[in-house]
Amino acid sequence: MDGYELVKWLHILGSTVLFGTGAGTAFQMVMAMRGKNPSVIAAVAGNVVIADWVFTTPAGIIQPLTGITLAYLSGTALTEPWLLLVYALYLLAFVAWVPVVWLQHRIRDLAAQSAAQGKPLCQRCQRYYRIWFALGWPAFIALMGVFWLMITKPVF
Repeated sequence: MDGYELVKWLHILGSTVLFGTGAGTAFQMVMAMRGKNPSVIAAVAGNVVIADWVFTTPAGIIQPLTGITLAYLSGTALTEPWLLLVYALYLLAFVAWVPVVWLQHRIRDLAAQSAAQGKPLCQRCQRYYRIWFALGWPAFIALMGVFWLMITKPVF
């Protein structure tokens, strides 16, 4: 395996981990919230927080590094229109993800507090979840667009 193939493998692996972890943790959080059990929500949100730090964050860092390296190694200009769109979509996903990380921590903590007090989930936790859910869509759609652009490399 030459250097280009190695970087391409890392890029594909990173994109798979980034997208797959996001989809998997989102599904788990949605299902936990639907059950309205604060103990379950606290446990699931805690695992989502861990998954974001263990999988999403490193993959999110690897993606632009390997992407820029692939462009360099293949002789692709970093100003290609499709790459400029990739940067914009990736930035959109990142801007949506940053508050999501904070919200996940808060959801976890508020759900744990409700569980410890034997109370139903508080309204603030439910509001944070709705914001979390809404922010997930632009990130999800943006990353779908990035996948399409990486595969098709359209000429504009």
